[in-house]
Amino acid sequence: MSARSVIFIVLGLVVGVAAADMILTRMLTPPTSGSAVSEGKVAIGGPFKLVDGAGRAVTEKDFAGKPMLVYFGYTNCPDICPAGLQIIAQALDKLGPKAGNISVLFVTLDPERDTSKVLSEFVASFDPRIVGLTGTTEEIDAVAKAYRVYHKKVENEGAGGRYSVDHTGFMYLMDGKGDYLQHFPHNVSVENLAGALSKQL
Repeated sequence: MSARSVIFIVLGLVVGVAAADMILTRMLTPPTSGSAVSEGKVAIGGPFKLVDGAGRAVTEKDFAGKPMLVYFGYTNCPDICPAGLQIIAQALDKLGPKAGNISVLFVTLDPERDTSKVLSEFVASFDPRIVGLTGTTEEIDAVAKAYRVYHKKVENEGAGGRYSVDHTGFMYLMDGKGDYLQHFPHNVSVENLAGALSKQL
């Protein structure tokens, strides 16, 4: 095989890997907040069947009629999840009585450890108006896929079986029909989040 052939093969592999990476990134990343959609609705969100902090089975229909702010994470998250929940709690405080007109859902990505009781106590430490939701691994995988949330269990070597969960950290604002409106990073400012929520109330 000539040197020129080898070069073409290497270049082909590089281009192929770059293209695959770009496609995967687009699949896992929500569209830019406020972006225009030319055909139909943005494909984020959808039906789900989970369990709330009281152990009751709930679906998206239980929250219909109110805007929803949906945030994914897990109770053993060291920084991103607590920071985001703190911002959500402060934004709800800024809304005052109007905060009762929005449903705030925290969906665990670690159903193995986050039971209804564990999750309920965790979200209540930030704000009692936040509803913690868990379910089976299959149910969690399904809702995460519907919201384009990347998550992966990562074993911590030498930690006695302990593990973390890598995941995207977006908050999703949905309307009363469950349709996607926009999303926010976990470190959005309290003012910006409260302002966006207020527009829907």
